[in-house]
Amino acid sequence: MDRVKIWKPSQDEIEEAKTWPIWQKDVSSFEWFYDEDETFYLVEGEVEVELQDGQKVRFSSGDMVKFRAGTECRWNILKKVKKHYRIGR
Repeated sequence: MDRVKIWKPSQDEIEEAKTWPIWQKDVSSFEWFYDEDETFYLVEGEVEVELQDGQKVRFSSGDMVKFRAGTECRWNILKKVKKHYRIGR
């Protein structure tokens, strides 16, 4: 099972995501562990994430992303991030 899914959301998905909380972060790097599934819509920014197995994934503004519970990774924020996120589900 893939730990990360990245896709271009439909207009309905974007409208739903706009009702979720907002998280913002400046350019930085940090370790992260997802203890629950998290889905988010990236409003702005660019990120490269390195998974524990060394696989790298990249996403940017306009992408919908889902991280599965149990994923351990390192976030490298290349351009300031603003995202709407939902934890669980």
